[in-house]
Amino acid sequence: MMKYSKTLPLALSFNKKVISVALLSVFVLSACGEDTTSSSGTGFNKEQDTNTGFDQGQLIVSIVDNVITPTYQEFSTLAATQQQAVTDYCQQETAFADNNSSEQLVSDAKTLAKESWRNAMNTWQQAEMMQLSPLLIGDGALRNNIYSWPTRNTCGVDLDVTYFKAGSVNGQPYNIATRTASRKSLLALEYLLFNDNLDHTCTGSTKPDSWNNQTEQYRKIARCEYAGEVAKDIETNSQTLLTAWLGNNADVVGYANELKAAGEADSTFETEHHAVNKLSDALFYMDIFTKSAKLAEPLGLELNKCGSQVCPDVVESKYSHHSLENIINNIQAFKKFIQGPGNDGIGFRDYLIDVGDKTTADSLDENIERVLSATEAYQSSLAETLMTSPEQVEQTHSEVKNITDKLKSDFITSLALELPKTAAGDND
Repeated sequence: MMKYSKTLPLALSFNKKVISVALLSVFVLSACGEDTTSSSGTGFNKEQDTNTGFDQGQLIVSIVDNVITPTYQEFSTLAATQQQAVTDYCQQETAFADNNSSEQLVSDAKTLAKESWRNAMNTWQQAEMMQLSPLLIGDGALRNNIYSWPTRNTCGVDLDVTYFKAGSVNGQPYNIATRTASRKSLLALEYLLFNDNLDHTCTGSTKPDSWNNQTEQYRKIARCEYAGEVAKDIETNSQTLLTAWLGNNADVVGYANELKAAGEADSTFETEHHAVNKLSDALFYMDIFTKSAKLAEPLGLELNKCGSQVCPDVVESKYSHHSLENIINNIQAFKKFIQGPGNDGIGFRDYLIDVGDKTTADSLDENIERVLSATEAYQSSLAETLMTSPEQVEQTHSEVKNITDKLKSDFITSLALELPKTAAGDND
């Protein structure tokens, strides 16, 4: 039977380009004189053992079965709903062109398609905190096919709209499965649904021929047809994720089962503690992406396309103005890992208390609630707030940093966990 024996050494290394940028920013910020919150990397506290009676196997089962699996399943359901909503919208655009619909029906259908995207994105942003082997294999190919951020290519999307319309690309039948992730995924779907400017965004020599001269309705239909294909591809990849995660009772064991079998004979994980460490690695998405890419970069605390200044154009979901919701969902997923699912589930908080570090457990809880409350209180989008009240975003960044600093120090020390290399020394 197939087993996931070739997992990546770091649970957050799916995008080498991003990691390189993140590491570069460490040196930039260090040059500015900031204190380093942690200098440890792979192997940190490796020789330690918590030596307690805490059942790490129960922690694994609790998070795998009651946090990660339901999230993946919910996203798969929402991806199917999204695909149908986008198809319905496109049918209305086509019918309108044939004088068989109305502007109101088209508008209503597009509104539902947008809502379906927001619902799918909310759940996916929780799944972003749950990046384990199925999503990370092959430099994160499956993850990127579902959501390619931070890699964007709106020109590539514009070109693929025309390729899909023509049914071929470079003399071969068009096949979205072979196209690069930046031309599809939830990121491309956001651009197609929320960007009302129908002109292409290409500035180089390769651009859609005569696209800007086509009628408005022709371009709307071509874009919505491709959006439907993108939504279908997302749904397909969501099913691929579920199979890789849960197995198929045949030749795929499922990575969830590999985690829960930690410590058993022939298991991918020598001990349960190794599997717990893999789950903890996923938490560092909060440090590398939520804190750095989603907050520090737009704030100009890290280099961005505007230099080293506030840059609203680099927020995560700039067309849908959904960036704050993304951050909130990241934090909510993090909260489930720490506090456990529901009232009876086991989380990392229980492990911390068992090893005698209730102080860190309480501190994480307090900081999580503080940043959730503050972020949910925003009165406008992240991009708008960056322009009108950058100090509010700076405060959010500081509050998230309080969490990640604790994660990189007391959390891994008390639980004798390894710190991912990409998080070591990051101090923005």
